[in-house]
Amino acid sequence: MAVAEIPLVQMQLAFAIGLLGVYIGWRGIIAKMTGFYDMAGAFKYLLYGIVSGMVFAVASDEMILQFGVINSQLNIATAFFVSLLIAASESALVLFLLGRPKIVALRSSTPYGWTLGLGMGAMFTSVLIVRLFDPQLTSEFSGFSVFSVIIALSLAVIACVGNAEISTLQGVGVLNHQRFKTFYLSTIARSILILGLILTLWYPLIILFFAPIVSYYWPIAQNKWLPIGMTPAALQAFRRTIRQDQKIRLASKNRIRGERIFEEE
Repeated sequence: MAVAEIPLVQMQLAFAIGLLGVYIGWRGIIAKMTGFYDMAGAFKYLLYGIVSGMVFAVASDEMILQFGVINSQLNIATAFFVSLLIAASESALVLFLLGRPKIVALRSSTPYGWTLGLGMGAMFTSVLIVRLFDPQLTSEFSGFSVFSVIIALSLAVIACVGNAEISTLQGVGVLNHQRFKTFYLSTIARSILILGLILTLWYPLIILFFAPIVSYYWPIAQNKWLPIGMTPAALQAFRRTIRQDQKIRLASKNRIRGERIFEEE
């Protein structure tokens, strides 16, 4: 399949929507951990994810989306096997980056894993959205429309947050000395996510399968996986900060607003 023949504006929009998942994942969790982890390092790993994610996204596009689905030259079993190989490569890279001695010594494998996964998911999503906006795609949902934009937004959230959760789990495995166990689990989870999101271009209801799973692990990642590298004192301070933030938001929402008084001179 040739390069997607879509206007430049739509291609830029596709990548913008892909990066939207990064914003949600960063603001939803990492932004709350400012002061407890090295945010500069987390941002660096986000860039690592964007660069490496583009390589894996192109591999998924070339080896599964074009070869196996568009050209109908691979059956679903072979496509899953190819997705398993790509997922194993991703998990191996994540394990290498999060398992470096310097990162383990800082106990930053979990937050760095989160941002690394966000970047990888954003690039994978962007490639899928470009294909979705291409009217040559053999799907009744292809082309640029309101419905395709809704599908694209769903893909962005699921791919970015899903990849972030999987990479964070690998970070937990690194810190808990369970690298190989989480490597196998993450490989299987990634392969299902890769193939499932590709098939979403033809069957959008597949999103309803991934959405509850991603939503279920979101609070687990926030409350258990990401803080695992903190010292007990830092963890206590982090949880106290979260509770105070919730109380401030609730008080601001429920406060009784006064009325402005205009006095005549």
